[in-house]
Amino acid sequence: MPQATLLTIIYLAFISLGLPDSVLGVAWPAMRVSLGQPLAAAGLVTLTVTACSAVSSMASAAVLQRLGTGPVVMVSGFLTGLGLLGFAFAPSLGWVLLWAIPLGLGAGSVDAGLNHFVADHYTSRHMNWLHGCWGVGATIGPLIMGAALTGADGWHRGYQVIGTVQLALALVFLVTLRLWQREHAVPPVSERAAAQVLARRAVPGWAAWLAPALYLVYSTVEVGAGLWAASILVEGRGLDAPTAGLWVSCFFASIMGGRFAIGLVSARLGNRRLVRLGVLTAMAGALVFALPGLPAPVMLAGLVLLGLGGAPIYPSLMHETTRRFDEATARKVVGRQVAFSYVGAALGPAGLGLLGAWWGLGAIMPAIFLALVLLLVLSAWLDRVT
Repeated sequence: MPQATLLTIIYLAFISLGLPDSVLGVAWPAMRVSLGQPLAAAGLVTLTVTACSAVSSMASAAVLQRLGTGPVVMVSGFLTGLGLLGFAFAPSLGWVLLWAIPLGLGAGSVDAGLNHFVADHYTSRHMNWLHGCWGVGATIGPLIMGAALTGADGWHRGYQVIGTVQLALALVFLVTLRLWQREHAVPPVSERAAAQVLARRAVPGWAAWLAPALYLVYSTVEVGAGLWAASILVEGRGLDAPTAGLWVSCFFASIMGGRFAIGLVSARLGNRRLVRLGVLTAMAGALVFALPGLPAPVMLAGLVLLGLGGAPIYPSLMHETTRRFDEATARKVVGRQVAFSYVGAALGPAGLGLLGAWWGLGAIMPAIFLALVLLLVLSAWLDRVT
């Protein structure tokens, strides 16, 4: 029972991590009018949150070693809740940027902390389900904000509700701190033995940076596809905006659903095989979606395949980290992986946008296909040296 309770707390923590991640895009059209800002000012907010998240992720190894996972999750919950409530009452862009600092710092710490804890103590099934829970939060957040925008208080009320939910979850983390101090969940004996054998092998120091580099590429693929798919469909394929939005929702739903489904078979297939199969599936989806003149159902199938292929990559690479490296190195690498994923999510889609501006939107999906080829090569290289 304590183990099940702790797992529930961990899943709730990742739902809370996903809640604010996709809200700004929904709220910004109304926010910018209220704050008197241009459309591009959203980039400043995103950049501030991303930079703070990356910094806290990089520092997470030292913080986690000093404080432990439970306290870090609890403090991060309060930081993100306060940041979101600060958004709700911010009278100007300057205040929004100020409150973006605790929001980013809290998100980066809890992301790295939970990823390392689950990778170290649970099977790959729970790692996949953990990231599926992030998708649940990322789906609920826009629904809350969308409903709030129909009311008189608009985006203010939306951030109030989401911030209050975050603070309530932080209180749950506070009263359940003792659960984190007990090592209820340990990896199966076979996994622990394999990890110890790997830890004794000579692993080159640069491999601890190669592993995070994969997240730079993967985040470019996932976030870039989610950001630009609607524009490709509307401006390049002639679909109307509501239909394109529905297709993009299917893309993210396939990632979320794929992670829950893959969790049922992940232990049988193994992390490394799941990464290879995921990248190859995503490559097939990107290739289908990139081909012009295909019927709409085929294009949709390509986008869904791209999402399904991406589903196991992030959690499987993360779960394998504690099996590639010794404990001290793994803690640092997990922090770097989370930090690199934030950097990739910020810079990669922007680079794809520049490519689309120079060569046309039709160049974006072939570029994503080539990024997946690079990801396949880098992951095979990492497997060899670890």
